[in-house]
Amino acid sequence: MTNIAICGANGKMGKNIYNCIKEREDCNTVAGVDIFTEQYADFPIVKTPAELPVKPDVIIDFSNPALLDGLLDYCLSTGTPLVIGSTGYSDEQIAQIKKAAGQIPVFFTFNMSLGINLLVNLAKKAAAVLGDQFDIEIVEKHHNQKIDAPSGTAIMLANAINETLDNSKHYVYDRHSRRQKREKSEIGMHAIRGGTIVGEHDVIFAGQDEVITLSHSAASKMVFAEGAVNAAVYLKDRGPGLYDMQMLVGE
Repeated sequence: MTNIAICGANGKMGKNIYNCIKEREDCNTVAGVDIFTEQYADFPIVKTPAELPVKPDVIIDFSNPALLDGLLDYCLSTGTPLVIGSTGYSDEQIAQIKKAAGQIPVFFTFNMSLGINLLVNLAKKAAAVLGDQFDIEIVEKHHNQKIDAPSGTAIMLANAINETLDNSKHYVYDRHSRRQKREKSEIGMHAIRGGTIVGEHDVIFAGQDEVITLSHSAASKMVFAEGAVNAAVYLKDRGPGLYDMQMLVGE
């Protein structure tokens, strides 16, 4: 049994994670962390990780990048494995996460969906085959409440493609002020915000007289919740290190 604490327990993703956990027999929710401590199930919710009344086997975090310091402090001091599903981290914060992984198990990915991680693999394969013959553009769509843009998933896709191409590309996020032809070394990144779109990502390879588009669409946040819970169960009893969905998919 994997005992899990949910950071961001009163958010939409936090409640989806709880609903996912309660349907399983291999894990249990023992506590939550949220600035809003209203209790909606049979586990306590506290304002900070330091106030947790019981040490969980794993913490799943879908809160806010502003809470990272306190979360890492708790996990490092107690040796608690951490699954990070939040996005919008700065480069400095990502460096903090990677440093913490030298002491505790950390599962860090920009998207917990199995389908998205398959999309990453397909995009890398396409990039390896098509090389510099095709222009690459990434379009992501999300709901009108999402704060960061482009999405962490779009950045993950771009990074995976760029690594496949020996990091020969640079990212262009906004074209309205660029009155010039597209450079071959670009990966274009485009963010759309509206309505209640859960998450859609298109990777476009545009060549001479042909276009290849790889797409993924999420119909609900439960796909991310299920991925996070699978990651938590996977992470229990692992040694220190930085883990991601590619490792989970591989096993």
